Formats: sequence, C-alpha cells, structure tokens
Amino acid sequence: MRALRVVRFAAIGALLLTSTTLAAQTAITTLSVPDRTGANPTVAANGAFVAVAFSAATISSMDIFVATSTDGGATFGAAVQVNRVAGEARVSGEEPPRIALVPRRGATPEIVIVWTAKAGTTWKLLSARSLDGGRTYSASAPVPGSDSEGSRGWESVAVDATGRVSVLWLDHRDLIAADGAHQHSAPAASGATPAPMVMPKGDPTERAALSQLMFATLPASRPTSARTTALSIARSVCYCCKTALAVSGDAVYAAWRHVYPSGERDIAFTMSTNGGRTFAAPLRVSDDHWKLDGCPDNGPAMAIDASRRAHVVWPTTAEGKNATAKDAMALSIYYAVSRDGKSFTPRTRVPTRGPASHPQIVMLPNGASLVAWDEIVDGTRRLGLTRATVSATGAVSFTPVAAPDAGAGQWYPALAASSNGAVITWVRQLEKGSTVAVAVVR
Repeated sequence: MRALRVVRFAAIGALLLTSTTLAAQTAITTLSVPDRTGANPTVAANGAFVAVAFSAATISSMDIFVATSTDGGATFGAAVQVNRVAGEARVSGEEPPRIALVPRRGATPEIVIVWTAKAGTTWKLLSARSLDGGRTYSASAPVPGSDSEGSRGWESVAVDATGRVSVLWLDHRDLIAADGAHQHSAPAASGATPAPMVMPKGDPTERAALSQLMFATLPASRPTSARTTALSIARSVCYCCKTALAVSGDAVYAAWRHVYPSGERDIAFTMSTNGGRTFAAPLRVSDDHWKLDGCPDNGPAMAIDASRRAHVVWPTTAEGKNATAKDAMALSIYYAVSRDGKSFTPRTRVPTRGPASHPQIVMLPNGASLVAWDEIVDGTRRLGLTRATVSATGAVSFTPVAAPDAGAGQWYPALAASSNGAVITWVRQLEKGSTVAVAVVR
C-alpha cells in the first residue's frame, strides 16, 4: 500500500470579486499517491467527518483510495486502498467511486464505497465498508443484482435515516450481442474529459431501449435475513451519463439522462414514496430537445431540501436542438425544482463564464444550494461555483462564489456539506498526469 502525499497550498493571490461575489477559502489540500495519477474524486460528509474517494492509476492498473478528515475537511490523514484485488478498478469522471456515510451513535460513521470494476469482458459494481473510520476496509462484494454479463456503471448512492444504503446505476446486460461495436468509455488516466461516445449505427431510440436504469439496496454491515434484489425502473437510458440518487424519509428520488424518440437526450426523473419498492413513471424534467447521435458523458446532479423539494442541475446545449457530438463541448448548466415530484419549474440557466460541464449540487444549512461545475475559460478548464436560492414560487436566483484556484486545468468537481462549510474536491491537471484537490467553501 502506498502512502498518501498531502500538500497544502498557501493563499493564491487576491481574488477579484464583484460586490455580490461570496468569498471562498483559498487553502487547498492536494491528495496524491506517489508514482500514480490521481483522478475521479467524490466526497461525503457527516458533521466534521469527511471522506474523499479517488482513483490512483499507473499506465496499466487502477485502484480506489479513501482519505478521511475529522475537522470538516481542513486536513486529511493518510489514504487507504479500498479494493483488495489490485488494479481491478475501472472508474472515470462520469462514474467515479461513490461514498455513503452511515451515522453511528458514539462512533465515526460507517464508510461505504461503491465502484466499477472489470473482470474479463464483464463490468461489475462492487462495494466495501469501513467500520473503523477508514483505517481498514472489508472484502468487496457485488452490488445486489449487478453480478451479470455486460457493462454497467455510472452509479450514484444515497443513505437514508435508518442507515440503509441504496445504489442506482445504468445497466447494459442486454447489449451483450452488440459488445463488439459498443466501446465502453476508457477512463482517462490524466483526468481529462473523454470524447463523447459514438454508439453503433442504427436508430438511437431502439439501441437505448436495450439499456436500463437499475436500483438496489445494499445488505447491512451486519447480516440479516432480508433479501436484496435489483429493480429495473426505466429503459431507454443514455448509455454513459452519470445518474443522481437522493433520499428523504420514505421518498427516493432518481434522475438520469434519457433517450426520447428521435434520439433526444434530455433529463428524466422518477420518485418512489415507499422506500424504493416501486417508482412512478419517468417524468421529463425539461423539454430541451437535445438531439445527439452519441453520449455526451454529462449527466445530472440532484439535492433534496428540508421541504423535500427536488433540485436538479444538468448540462445541455444552449439551443438544444439538432446538436452533434462536436457540440458536446458547448454546453450550459440549467436548474429546475420540483415540489411534488410530478412537475418541474421552467429551467433557469446558471450563470457561467464559458461552456460548462459536469455540474454538482449540495444543500446548505441555510436552505440555499451550492452548485459547482467545470467550464472553459481562456482555453482551459476552470471551476465554477454559485449559490442558488429558490423562492416560494420556484424562482431561482444566483450569487457567484469565488472558486478555489489551483491554476489552469481543473475538472470534475464534487461537493458535500460538512460542519465547516461546503467541501469541494476536483481533479487538478498537471504537466504530467493529475492529482486530486480539496478545499472548504464558507
């Protein structure tokens, strides 16, 4: 096992802010494993306990590491390798390892990690747990219902108030016959954005009908007699855009990119009111009419507020219609809210400085949300941040936030709310390879 290098950057210059721009902490922690490329981070927080999962790769192998903090993300300890089978992980910016923290009275949270691995031609979803604050991890186990032929991934996870951990993923087991033509997005070791996947020729709606959205609950850390199976809740899903999953009480919320007739790839939403036993028919979040012959590798993100309103952010082209794969680099971020899970407010465009991708969202204690993304500014990827406030009528307003700046080349942000503020992690591009950066936004 390799030790983690932790580097602290001093404050980076003076930030030029407008009068409405909110300040962000500029001290940045860098997480890296010697002689490896770090990328694909995600983060979860419970009070002052924060865990960041990321991949550390060589040219020929990739493993999952987790670093933890007990002071709200200000400092991190040494990272620990999660997967016991060396080199088996296959993750990318749109399907990073996912974290759920299960609260435990009088102890640090239980850490649950879910990631994509490959064995031969089969892609599988694995999970592992830590009961000692991230010092050790259990042997991996398949996510229930995911142990099948074909490819799968682009998963998301959520934990409910009882500690139950659920997983949502895209599953392509019915595409086995087309595996020779269907090429899985190879994760870029440098953390760079992969090119949009171009699927085999043919009607895109018919092809998408072979892909499905699946939901399952992980077994508890202590074995029970309860059976765990996977539920297929939608078909015709976009092949390689990340999914979004959230829970509140007995309600389970899911969002993903759907393939509608004529190949339009817009965001869909569904909701369960009985803990995930059944789900409503998919609802189209916004009539964007983004017609694309390929997968944009750009899915939605979602958060649920104290009033159980669902906040969804997603990328699409500004015009929306008749886009080509080349247009996937000219995206804007949009925001919509649902009060009842049956309809959404009209979309509102999130202010960005350039073409924007890979949005994330987290709810803050004051009821506002924080939205993060990466955008092209002066020819390079930079982080973007804004706080969003939603009125009683559903109108959305934005207040820019100064993003941490570690230089050019910043990709794939992820967010969590800790007792210190919002923790943001992202991929920091280097001259050779990349590392994972973490900062706290207050």
